[in-house]
Amino acid sequence: MVYDAAVFRHEPISMSDPSGAALHGSPPSTEAVDTSRRGFLVQATGAAGALGAAFAAVPFLASWSPSERARAMGAPVELDVSKIEPGQMVTLTWRKQAIYVVHRTPEMVSGLPGHDGQLKDPASKASEQPAYATNAKRTVRDDFLVVVGNCTHLGCLPKARFEQAQPELGADWPGGFFCPCHGSRFDLAGRVFQGSPASVNLRIPPYSFSSDSLLVIGKDDTAQGAA
Repeated sequence: MVYDAAVFRHEPISMSDPSGAALHGSPPSTEAVDTSRRGFLVQATGAAGALGAAFAAVPFLASWSPSERARAMGAPVELDVSKIEPGQMVTLTWRKQAIYVVHRTPEMVSGLPGHDGQLKDPASKASEQPAYATNAKRTVRDDFLVVVGNCTHLGCLPKARFEQAQPELGADWPGGFFCPCHGSRFDLAGRVFQGSPASVNLRIPPYSFSSDSLLVIGKDDTAQGAA
C-alpha cells in the first residue's frame, strides 16, 4: 500500500498580526474548511479499508503457497520416479542440499561388485547412511540410488559420469560420479575410490517409497519423519 503524502499535508491557515494585517491571504470560508475536511476523511477511510483488506488477504494467500521455512527445516520432498528413464539422474533439493536420484539399469547394478578392491569403504562401515541402506548397493531398491549430492571432501557437487572407460577417468572407470574440483571419484552406489581426497562415501538421506512410483525424501519407515 502506497500512501499519498498530499492527503496528510497541512495547508497554512491565514492569521492576522497584531496590527490587523492579514498573513498568507484571506481566511478560508467555513464551507471551504468543511469540504476540505470531508475530503480528507473520505480518503483516509478508504486508505484504512484497503489496508485492512490487504492484511485480511495475507492468511488466505499464504494458505496457497508452500512453506519455505518448512522446506528449510527438512519437510519431506516427493518425487515421481516413474518419469525418470533408466540411466538418467534427477537432482532436487532437500534441506538446502542437492539430492541425486539415479535410475540404475540392471547393468549398472550388476557391475557394482567388480571394483570393490578399488574402494576405500566398500561395505560402507565408516560412511553415513540409514541402516536399510547399509548394503553393497546402498539402496532400498536396486533400481534407484538416492544420495546427497555433496562431495564428502569439501562439499562440491560431483558430476555424473555414468559411461564406462571415459578418457579423463581411465580405461577401468566403471561409471559413477566425478568431482572436478579436487578429483574425488565415486561409483554408482556413491562409494569413494581409493586415491580420492574424499575419505568416506556419499551420504544417503532418509527416504522411503510410499508407492511403486512415489519417492519420499526426508521420511522413512524407521524415523517416521524428517531425520
